[in-house]
Amino acid sequence: MNKRTDDYQFVVVESFIGPDSQGRNRPQIRPIKGQVFDANLKVECSLDLLNKHPLGTKFRIRAKLTDMQGTPFVYSYFGWPYDVVK
Repeated sequence: MNKRTDDYQFVVVESFIGPDSQGRNRPQIRPIKGQVFDANLKVECSLDLLNKHPLGTKFRIRAKLTDMQGTPFVYSYFGWPYDVVK
């Protein structure tokens, strides 16, 4: 995947519990409403956002929309820094 930084923009996302592709509820990340990305899209990013912070935490990440795997989703390189939004 191309990681040119000019393809990415800053967006606020949040952790939540929701159904995965098999219908099981599990922790996930989604864009918050009112942002450039639809709040129903899944976000692929660092697992630190789920493992090091409580559910419901909001984060500011650099991300872009992609459909590399056939279904549109928001992608952020896992090694990039993120900010916790208070």
